[in-house]
Amino acid sequence: MREGQVIGVCIITMGCAKNEVDSADMASRLLAAGYRMLDAPEEADAIIVNTCSFIQAATEESIEAIFEAAGLPRVRAGRTELVVAGCMPARYGEDLADSLEEVKSFVPCGKEDDIVAVLDGLFPGRVRAQGEPGMVSQGPSAYVKISDGCDRFCSYCTIPFIRGRYHSFSFEQIEADVARAVESGAREIVLIAQDSGRWGQDLEEGRDLAWLLGALAQRHPRTWLRVMYLQPEGVTDRLLECLRSHDNVCSYLDIPFQHCNERILRSMNRKGTRESYLRLVEHVRAAVPGITLRTTLIAGFPGETEADFEELCDFIEDIDFDYVGVFPYSREEGTRAAGLPDQIDQDSKEERAQQVRELADSLSQARIANRIGQDMDILVLGEEADGQLFGRAQCQAPDVDGLTYLDRGGIGAVQRVRIGATLFYEMEGEAL
Repeated sequence: MREGQVIGVCIITMGCAKNEVDSADMASRLLAAGYRMLDAPEEADAIIVNTCSFIQAATEESIEAIFEAAGLPRVRAGRTELVVAGCMPARYGEDLADSLEEVKSFVPCGKEDDIVAVLDGLFPGRVRAQGEPGMVSQGPSAYVKISDGCDRFCSYCTIPFIRGRYHSFSFEQIEADVARAVESGAREIVLIAQDSGRWGQDLEEGRDLAWLLGALAQRHPRTWLRVMYLQPEGVTDRLLECLRSHDNVCSYLDIPFQHCNERILRSMNRKGTRESYLRLVEHVRAAVPGITLRTTLIAGFPGETEADFEELCDFIEDIDFDYVGVFPYSREEGTRAAGLPDQIDQDSKEERAQQVRELADSLSQARIANRIGQDMDILVLGEEADGQLFGRAQCQAPDVDGLTYLDRGGIGAVQRVRIGATLFYEMEGEAL
């Protein structure tokens, strides 16, 4: 850092959308405190790697990002300070300091609010920027967290140990976050949490997720609202009525079933059965005609027999989801599932996951192809280098469900489009 120069900070974000929200919050706090935010880590005075450690693969990717940052010339020369934030410090604590000597500070989940104090400690006597806004725009689509932590303690999951116990954010905080995002240009708000359906259960007002969605829909009638990661128990009639009665609440549910075999589900410390899940989906589709359904599934969980796996494949065909995310079971240190007998070898887990993925893809592509000829509202998100416009329909969630390409429309606007073709998860349409 040269004397008299405003400190430039680059945040590198790993993992899920919840980390994206945490990074945006840190960036907003740093801007408001007079730091500059940069996109290029090689030019920064400080690099913050916001890590993910949900599964071993995510941890390895985060470590790779840390090493890559540590290898930059300015970091090696001691001219750039390296900070590691997020899940890894929360999960591994002081053990990281011994193995990552290049890192000057660790900021675990829940301590991101302290990021200004952390950097101030690394740059005493720094110069403040003048006139910098204390808000970071996420563009036409923005994520807003409605809660943090989880109390479910699924036997395979590290989230309660990383993020702590479940706690809802207040309506006032959520509404303020939504209003800021809308003010900065967002036309879609994606509400996210580890367990969205539990929102409000720990608040005194007696409010629930359906109430929250309804209140936000009325206050922001021109803004799409989408809720992600809703456990089966969170799908209530009040919520379905909310989806049905508000045009700006996306008719889209992301319900992570994880499996359908009752014995496997119990071993996962989850509720439900194949039959109860089938009844739930039937009820949802009857209550909200045309709704889009996404799920996530785990293949190769300890004790999963060939018959259990075939049952899972039959379950996917019976429900015919719009979208399915499939993951091979990851044996995570410190979880109960890691100590279960009948662990399945990695090759078999990968093979089963791929088989489920191919089956789910074939079903999804057929459902997507059925949209040809339909008229849909498309939120225009941006354009590619060649000028091709792209966006998303309400039936497409960010980052996971593909895009819609269109011939006309303004970025940040909602354009009516007739779908003319599909390719895998992508759609193409002509503006009406």
